[in-house]
Amino acid sequence: MPTQLDTALEAIIGELTKEGQPFVTKQVERGGVEMPAFLGAPPTLAHYFAHFCNEHKDVEFLVDGDLRLTFGECWHAATHVAHGLATQHDVQKGDRIGIAARNSANWMIAYMGIVMAGGCATLLNGFWSGDELAYGIRLAECKAVVVDAGRAKRLEGTDHSAKLIMMEHDCAPSEGLKATWAEGQTAMAMLGQLGADDLATILYTSGSTGQSKGAWSDHLGVVSGTMNYVAQSAMAKLLLESQGQELTDQPCALIAVPLFHVTGEVPLFLQSYAIGRKLVLMPKWDAEEALRLMEAEKVTYFVGVPLMSYEIATHPNRSSYDLTACKSFAAGGAPRPVEHVNKIKEAFPEGFPLLGYGLTETNAVGCGNFNENYMAKPGSTGKASQPLVDLRILNDDGAELPQGDIGEVCIRSIANFRGYWNNDEATAAAFTDDQFFRTGDLGYLDEDGYLFIVDRKKDIIIRGGENITCIEVEDAIYAHADIAECSVFGLPDERMGEVPAAIFRVKDGAAAMNQAQLREFLLSRIAPFKVPLEEHTFVSTEVLPRLGTQKIDKKSLREQFTAQMEQA
Repeated sequence: MPTQLDTALEAIIGELTKEGQPFVTKQVERGGVEMPAFLGAPPTLAHYFAHFCNEHKDVEFLVDGDLRLTFGECWHAATHVAHGLATQHDVQKGDRIGIAARNSANWMIAYMGIVMAGGCATLLNGFWSGDELAYGIRLAECKAVVVDAGRAKRLEGTDHSAKLIMMEHDCAPSEGLKATWAEGQTAMAMLGQLGADDLATILYTSGSTGQSKGAWSDHLGVVSGTMNYVAQSAMAKLLLESQGQELTDQPCALIAVPLFHVTGEVPLFLQSYAIGRKLVLMPKWDAEEALRLMEAEKVTYFVGVPLMSYEIATHPNRSSYDLTACKSFAAGGAPRPVEHVNKIKEAFPEGFPLLGYGLTETNAVGCGNFNENYMAKPGSTGKASQPLVDLRILNDDGAELPQGDIGEVCIRSIANFRGYWNNDEATAAAFTDDQFFRTGDLGYLDEDGYLFIVDRKKDIIIRGGENITCIEVEDAIYAHADIAECSVFGLPDERMGEVPAAIFRVKDGAAAMNQAQLREFLLSRIAPFKVPLEEHTFVSTEVLPRLGTQKIDKKSLREQFTAQMEQA
């Protein structure tokens, strides 16, 4: 049965999408299929920046150390970057221009400037090695890359032909982006030339199932994904106001995730222009520094990989900081263990944990689980995000499965990417004939339309014909109060085909735990065939390896321990 919150949210989004309201939709054809798009959305990111930077021109936008910039100042700086790119570096409409740098205010202004010059913002993974960066540059055929000193050094001697344009952090845009700085009218002229179907961005997949691919989107897709998040925020605001809450303070979010990842780019960075939200940057993740900044800047919204909000909630000095302004603790990029949901709510009784589900290929749009509904169904990633998302569970032949059956999670929306750059085969395999994107995730819909992710399609462990989902075993491990992080994956086995394996790390200050103790704990919670044997369980004293998206790098762990077993 729909909850009271579900009913209220349905009514609000229904009002917001009525004729004459801000989120009314029209039908747009893509791949021979009609799907909804926002009638009044800006046609491109360049128009989006122009409109909202003017609307909020005197409102504080970026806080990066001692640097504080308004929306208007960011727009002004980006017009200089756009003109400099066009006149000094010959950037033409559609050229792929990379950004290879850590998070900073100047990273964001470089992104704006590239788009406003008509270029395609190509978001290279800032954690990549030099050879990986060069691969990304070659794949997208970048004409130029805006690069900071650290990534430029990594690129020395690698195989690429892009022009490197140096940038700096921790200084004013006119100084940090001086290699692209010129005064002129490129940005204004481009507003008359750019259209919704033009190339806007390339983001790289995590590479969790193979070599990274470049997912390209047009302006319609990126703007639609962004505006769908804006619709969700408007819905949440109206809900809180209907409950008697006054939302008078400026929204404010801490940026603790990479901007080159879709979670950092779309719901966090790009959405902020429309809702007038202040963004506070931190150079690298540190839970106590996050607590300090959240108090000092009155952060109202936090998003990160699940471990981040958990570290904030369980930090020994948490009570020393006033975080009452923060009402939302969101997670994305990986499943959030049920145990974490309860811990966050206990730590912040006035706030709520939230969970979003989206992918690089969907411009972060997919599902959301909010507030009381998330507490009631903490294992679910929520319902399809309205009004754009059509969500279905399909079998391998593309047929829709009945409610409750497990199949591949598939998403259709105008926010979906258009394809993988220079990879027609992968693009064709990614979509069904009627334009549903195959996410590669396995899941099911419950009777209320809530999505439950069971596992990655390629991460199911098949032990002697029995399917074991990594997420279920990981949830069981996380139920132990002393576990900081873990990963479960399959290892080859001559007799069984595959067997479950796990690596775990205990929290700082917790008592040491060995393989036998963990196995004993798990046997009381899940079926014995799902519990890794002691020889397939590994203890780590270091933080587990991460992909650029900050997901645990399960692929490299599987390869590492497979090789280790073969050598034994």
